[in-house]
Order: sequence, then C-alpha cells, then structure tokens
Amino acid sequence: MRKIHALVAATATLALIGAAPAPATYSEADFAKVAKLDAHVHANRDSTEFPEIARKDGFELLSINVDYPDFPPLARQAAIAYKMHAADPEHFHFATTFSMQSFGAKGWTAQAQRAVDAGFAHGAVAVKVWKNIGMIAKDSAGKRVFLDDPRFDPIIAHIRARGVPLIAHQGEPKNCWLPLDQMTTENDRSYFSEHPEYYMFKHPEEPSYERLMAIRDRFVARHPDLAFDGAHMASLEWSVDELARFLDRYPNAVVDLAARMTQVQVQSNANMAKVRGFFLKYQDRLMYGTDLTDSPPDPNARAQNPPATGNFKKEADDAWRSDWRYLATPLSQPVAAIKADTPGLALPRAVIDKIYYTNARRFFHLKG
Repeated sequence: MRKIHALVAATATLALIGAAPAPATYSEADFAKVAKLDAHVHANRDSTEFPEIARKDGFELLSINVDYPDFPPLARQAAIAYKMHAADPEHFHFATTFSMQSFGAKGWTAQAQRAVDAGFAHGAVAVKVWKNIGMIAKDSAGKRVFLDDPRFDPIIAHIRARGVPLIAHQGEPKNCWLPLDQMTTENDRSYFSEHPEYYMFKHPEEPSYERLMAIRDRFVARHPDLAFDGAHMASLEWSVDELARFLDRYPNAVVDLAARMTQVQVQSNANMAKVRGFFLKYQDRLMYGTDLTDSPPDPNARAQNPPATGNFKKEADDAWRSDWRYLATPLSQPVAAIKADTPGLALPRAVIDKIYYTNARRFFHLKG
C-alpha cells in the first residue's frame, strides 16, 4: 500500500512540474533555441561564414545593400545577395537599393526603377536609402539633395505600388554633432574619428541634426501609405522619449535597433524603468538589428560601428549574445563602449519574440 501511495504522490508531483508555467523571461541558455531575425546586417562577402554562424545561433538575416563607398560596388553587393538568397531563401533575406549617381539628370528615375525591379525579381523584400541623401549627394546641378525632394516621388510611388517597405538611414547619431569629449559612447568616438567626412561637428556649414530630422519627418508625413523603417532607431537613439514621439506621430513607421544599443544602455543605466517601459509600450514597433558587416578583408579599412575584429564568426556571436543578455535577461555585463556595467532589461518572453522575430517577419511580409 505504501508503494502505491508513493507512486501516486510521485505521479502527482510530476504532473505539477509538467503543468508549471514557463519562466516569465528567457535565460542565456535559451539564446540559440529561440527563433530570431537580425533585421539589419550587411553580407558583402561571398562566403558561407555569415549564414553558418547565423544558423548556429538561431538567426535569420536581412542583409541590406547600400550606396556606401566603403562597401563593394552596388552590382557586387547585389550579386552576393542574390546568390545567398537563392541558396537559402527561408533564412537569408535582403533589401535592394538604387544609386544616387546622376540624380536629377534625364533618365535617373527610370534607372532607379530598373535597379529596384532587378532586386525584386531576385526576391528583395525592401529598398534602402542611405544617409548620403541629405549629407553627401548632390544633383546634376551640384545642389545638395534631401529626402523630401519631390524628384524622389516617382521612385517612392513605384516602391509603394510593389507593397514593399522603405528602410531609411537618415542623419546620424546626435553624437555626430558633438565634440569628441562630449559624445556618450566610445564606438561613436571611434567611428567619427575615422570618418571625418561624416563627422558633422567638423562641418558647421552642413545641415544641422535638427534640420535632417525635420526633413525626414516631412517625408514620412508625406507618404503615410509607405511602410517606413527608420534604421538605427531613426537617429533618435539618444532619447527614448523623442523616439516615442516619432512613433506616436507616424503609425506607418517602425525602427530597428542596429548599432545603437550602447546609446540605449546609457539611458537604461540612468533610468532603467523608463527604458524598459519604452520597450514594453512599443514592443510592436521595434525590430532587432546589429549592423554586423562581413566585408572583404582590407588592411586599410576604417573603424566600423559595430567594430570589425577580423574574426567575423566570433564578432557576430559575441555581439548577438551580448545584446541577448541585455534585452532578454536581468544579468549585468561590462559594456566597453560606455565604460560601465549595464544590467539587462529582462523583457518578457512575448516581447522578446516580437522584437527579435515576429515584428520583422510581419513588416517585411516574409513567408514561411
């Protein structure tokens, strides 16, 4: 009889254990088991390393082609994206782009439309515009070009008609307009020291941060039916309050977190409750991204943000695991870019699943 009672008690205990609710948050051990999507990377090298480490760590990738002179030519970026997407369309996605060369000249619109259509034909799920619009590019008459220029309207209408989102990197971190000793993160100090042409503090004759943000906002307001992804936290990384106002004003907009996590960590170290509350409130509007860049080796390459180490697989794994520890767990970690230990936000599992996966799959209309 005692054996029967013991068996019944053991069975009941197992049933209770089996019925126990899942923990409210993920742990570091859950990292590779959870479906994730890095919605902002740059696969610029014809190599299996990026897809291999992504699969090992449980990631899909969205690689973004961009009109950036430090990257391979656009045709080469496109060829790599087409090849990688064809090899694994369920896990490797990409965004296409167009060149700003000859903007304003006769035939530019048709040229841009052909470029994005070629990307769509090979499976592109978005189109990217870069910070050269507003900060570098000039039209055929030598005049600076901004995103709210009506000459963009035909290509934007073409993109919207295809039902794909626009990813826009406009402006830079607010640190870009500050002296080096007033910047809030070491990674920005490194990047802008190595890229003086983009370091606006040294170019007071160039458009202000406030002007570039106002132009971007006018563009988003003018195209309310265009799905808009503000890359790099829409360059509002310095204030979750400002980013909240942007998201409230423009319901067609989402943002990715790429290369701006350290600015978020500065704010959470100052006010954890505010930053965590922001992530909870806007959990449907945020997409995880890193800006990880796998480019051909170049001994003369300048600093990148996030930094390139020369060991890409380790670089990617380290960055992904560090961000997971910060967003998904309560654990603290030293963050070299801000010279401080930073506790994690411990976001609920359901919020992590949205930010890391379902938001991007929904926004970019990914199948499967």
